[in-house]
Amino acid sequence: MAGAGMASLGAWVPCRRWSKAAVFGFHRGFTALFKRKLEGTPRWLPACRQKTSVSFLSRPDLPNLAYKKLKGKSPGVIFIPGYVSNMNGTKALAIEEFCKSLGHAYIRFDYSGVGNSDGNLEECTVGRWRKDVLSIIDDLAEGPQILVGSSLGGWLMFHAAIARPQRVVALIGVATAVDGLVTQFNQLPVEVKKEIETKGVWAMPSRYSEDGVYHLQYSFIKEAEHHCLLHSPIPVNCPVRLLHGMKDDIIPWHTSIQVADRVVSTDVDVILRKHSDHRMKEKADIQLLVYTIDDLIDKLSTVVN
Repeated sequence: MAGAGMASLGAWVPCRRWSKAAVFGFHRGFTALFKRKLEGTPRWLPACRQKTSVSFLSRPDLPNLAYKKLKGKSPGVIFIPGYVSNMNGTKALAIEEFCKSLGHAYIRFDYSGVGNSDGNLEECTVGRWRKDVLSIIDDLAEGPQILVGSSLGGWLMFHAAIARPQRVVALIGVATAVDGLVTQFNQLPVEVKKEIETKGVWAMPSRYSEDGVYHLQYSFIKEAEHHCLLHSPIPVNCPVRLLHGMKDDIIPWHTSIQVADRVVSTDVDVILRKHSDHRMKEKADIQLLVYTIDDLIDKLSTVVN
């Protein structure tokens, strides 16, 4: 397992464990993890990278998906990106380096209509992207998998865990946006929603878009409503870790608390970072993410053994 100097503890907010009673404190795995020190820069932090070729998953009647895959030990790790994000982001690459250092299998990919994958973004839906994730699990991944979902990917990872309970053994959400786009739309004034319905397009302001706005089809929002999960208990029984920045101005951190409350599993932690934003891509955020993956791999390996 990767270790960390005790100085890193200052960047943490205590995690919230959800079971029959809510208790605040460090997960025992994290406590043990922080007792171990690592000299110098961790080998899994992104540095100079050699370009690797992109592979494609061919699917009859569905767009081909671009992906990159590392072979290795189980459980494997699959990174599920956020809305219109591709597989070359900071978190995706950092996890790849980390899995490579441990010798664990890893897959990152682009959704239909995004990055190097085939398809038209304007024709994509939450339901279609859900199928993309299931295709990766069914046709590329081998054995049990830990899913790491960022923002919208956090929403999709829950759908994957519900659909493939025997394959998905743990979930890690980063700024988990379960029902996020639908919730944001429903919070708009009535007159604004009527205007969007009439025009058929929602120009959603976002500082993460190059144009300062995302253009969402009204039909995209209506289709997404069919995939909402927070209206009832979420039937996921595997370990769940939800990481969220308290400076997130896109998906409030309270969303992760709500998700934790809805998930059926009793092994659920919510870990908050006081000064992190929605993307959670700073060095300390990445450290937290890979420590969380490492802790779950250790936990699952202990269970298996």
